[in-house]
Amino acid sequence: MQTTTHETAIAASGLRKSFGDKLVLDGIDLHVEKGTIFSLLGPNGAGKTTAVNILSTLISADAGEIRIAGHDVARQAQAVRAAIGVTGQFSAVDNLITGNENMLLMADLHHLSKAEGRRVAGELLERFDLVEAAGKPASTYSGGMKRRLDIAMTLVGDPSVIFLDEPTTGLDPRSRHTMWQIIRELVSGGTTVFLTTQYLEEADQLADRIAVLNNGKIAAEGTAEELKRLIPGGHIRLRFTAPDTYKNAAGKLREVSRDDEALTLQIPSGGSQRELRSILDWLDTHGIEADELTVHTPDLDDVFFALTAQPVPAQQNAPQNTEKENAR
Repeated sequence: MQTTTHETAIAASGLRKSFGDKLVLDGIDLHVEKGTIFSLLGPNGAGKTTAVNILSTLISADAGEIRIAGHDVARQAQAVRAAIGVTGQFSAVDNLITGNENMLLMADLHHLSKAEGRRVAGELLERFDLVEAAGKPASTYSGGMKRRLDIAMTLVGDPSVIFLDEPTTGLDPRSRHTMWQIIRELVSGGTTVFLTTQYLEEADQLADRIAVLNNGKIAAEGTAEELKRLIPGGHIRLRFTAPDTYKNAAGKLREVSRDDEALTLQIPSGGSQRELRSILDWLDTHGIEADELTVHTPDLDDVFFALTAQPVPAQQNAPQNTEKENAR
């Protein structure tokens, strides 16, 4: 198992879990630095929620060693529970009582005094812009408001590590972006966030590191940019409007794909600054001026498809600009 330091929030080694004859987690390793966002991606049924449930002490692993916030999950479960907060796929909000009553109930569960509970509840309701709705039944809240209340309730115990299991599922784009900002603010305050999500754009936007879980194993792990570089297909495209200039460039450039009808040349490239500068220098040296230069790089959709060998259902992608090009 990886040695835990004071900067490590989550460390797991050889994590295994089966349900009957179905192997869900097959010896996975996880390492999350303090004050970062770690995202676990995977197809539906890949074991993301099972991993969260094990790390948060809700269920036991069949094998493996786990330390959360410096505490051994198997031997110090109570200390782990005191250090973490969990927001699951389904809201823990009680719809029959008000937002404020939900907060005070959570304060009671954390054994806060009545005065301390009211203070903490008030501060969190204000922080999450729920003061005006605090006296209304939670059943009247929108989906975004309920998710904000859910996370506010999670923070009552001032956890150092928060597990967010698909926290934006079902939210509209505006509410999803609001939730992203909340998550960023949590981390800027020193909290560690372990995020599972079915929205690839969400992981791309938020996570410091990403792991892709498939068939019970970690298929790949790294930053979003590192994962994108695993997938071939990056290229630089040059577009011309003058046929003579196009033919001149096509005749001098090697290892390019031509589109004589569109007057475009496609040069294999990882999209690095060095490669881009080299192409620009080559064009200048030969007196060739392209009318448009665009850099195409794989995105997390491509990574996910390649690593899990199955397409991403359209409804699982967060609304986003479908253009995958950065015009230069």
